[in-house]
Amino acid sequence: MKKSILLFLAISIPAKGQVFEGMTLFSPAQGGGGGGGSDSYSYLVDNQLNEINTWSHPRGSASMPYLMQDSTLIYPYRVTNPSMNAGGTGGGISKYSWDGELLWNYEIANSTYQHHHDVEPLPNGNILVIVWELKTASEAYAVGRQSIDNSLNVMWAEAILELEPVGTDDANIVWEWHIWDHLIQDVDPELPNYGVISNHPELQDINYGSAGSNGGPGGANGDWKHFNAIAYNENLDQIAISSRHHDEIYIIDHSTTTEEAAGHAGGNSGKGGDYLYRWGNPQAYGRGTNSDHLLDSQHGVNWIPDGYPGAGNLILFNNNYTNNSAVFEIETPINDDGNYTISEGLPFGPEEPVWLHTGNFHTQMQGGAFRLPNGNTIITDCDDATIFEVTLDNEVVWSHDHSGGQVFIARAQKYPMDYLLGDFPNYVLGDVNFDDFIDIQDILFISDMASGFGYSPTPPADYNQDSSVNISDVLLLLQIVLSN
Repeated sequence: MKKSILLFLAISIPAKGQVFEGMTLFSPAQGGGGGGGSDSYSYLVDNQLNEINTWSHPRGSASMPYLMQDSTLIYPYRVTNPSMNAGGTGGGISKYSWDGELLWNYEIANSTYQHHHDVEPLPNGNILVIVWELKTASEAYAVGRQSIDNSLNVMWAEAILELEPVGTDDANIVWEWHIWDHLIQDVDPELPNYGVISNHPELQDINYGSAGSNGGPGGANGDWKHFNAIAYNENLDQIAISSRHHDEIYIIDHSTTTEEAAGHAGGNSGKGGDYLYRWGNPQAYGRGTNSDHLLDSQHGVNWIPDGYPGAGNLILFNNNYTNNSAVFEIETPINDDGNYTISEGLPFGPEEPVWLHTGNFHTQMQGGAFRLPNGNTIITDCDDATIFEVTLDNEVVWSHDHSGGQVFIARAQKYPMDYLLGDFPNYVLGDVNFDDFIDIQDILFISDMASGFGYSPTPPADYNQDSSVNISDVLLLLQIVLSN
């Protein structure tokens, strides 16, 4: 494919902050919570909003897509007939090639489980999936629940399933975790799981919060905890989860077997599937006051990767902070053994974030934040379909307003220009940033790759095709650009 060669030379005054040069991925969608509707698209764009790639989908997104390093796309979507209809309902997960071919599709929307919100692709090719798990009123009362707060007379608890994709439309469940295995109640000593709530921060109080409502986005529902985001830390082999209804984030051990995950021992932590850590609302386990209640309807929790400023910390989107939304970065009290410390009678720390960004933005639905390699943070205001990037000094250095009509963007991610590996997608030599032009920007990228500092070499950067990205590629491309 022939592309234009454009010489772009400009004199500008550099801003105080520097935008991160990368590829932003997002899926605008119609419907509540950033999902639903039909005929949706996922866009991968550069900083100038040039479309690097676009994927078409028959159904709207449930949360956000994921770009894999082999150039495939993982896309959670809302099925036509979900078995539980509350905010963030999904039900389907698809995998697409770079060229838009549907490679795999699987749906979880039945009488037992209903996928919702987020998924998390794992390094081994499996996918972690958040699902609601149906419990009848009698099942809930049998473990100490005192009331059911919806006309359906059901309670949808939460579970996490690890799917191993099989063929084009099937999957094996190779690991699972259920909140129902980690309950405590203090109302009836004759029922299971009886104990003192404040003595067991590792367990979930079955009576905390309402069991659904009669006025949700899809009518009456049994949505108890409303998990809305999941993340995985390969170094720790741990999973982070966000619960909107309980204003908490949790960390659990993924190194367990499924049997261990159903109990209170085993895994790297020795604690089975119990909570290793929780933060945001210690009132939920009887160890705090309203002043310790720091989160309100939060979404989007994830670890900051190794090598990034703040590496190892958690970053999350707090939907209601004073009169706005905010992004929190917190430093967890983790020790050298990978366990989280907590003092007797006190809540888990920290007492406050190590970094915070707030301002004139607010979303009641979804939203998220991700740290970038240069220390910036990319933030999504779901309700307003706006994506923006801020520095550690809270300077906004890039933004994109995609609003218009009832359009939402659950969360956006930004990837480095050298992110794609393996089966690299179709490209034109020299067009390193996929913007359909070969210009000074590409020369700068190739210079960075050739220097050994910054971006790793990518196939489009090897202009002379000698299997190496070096100064020869830079000089050759510079000559071609100048001659045009």
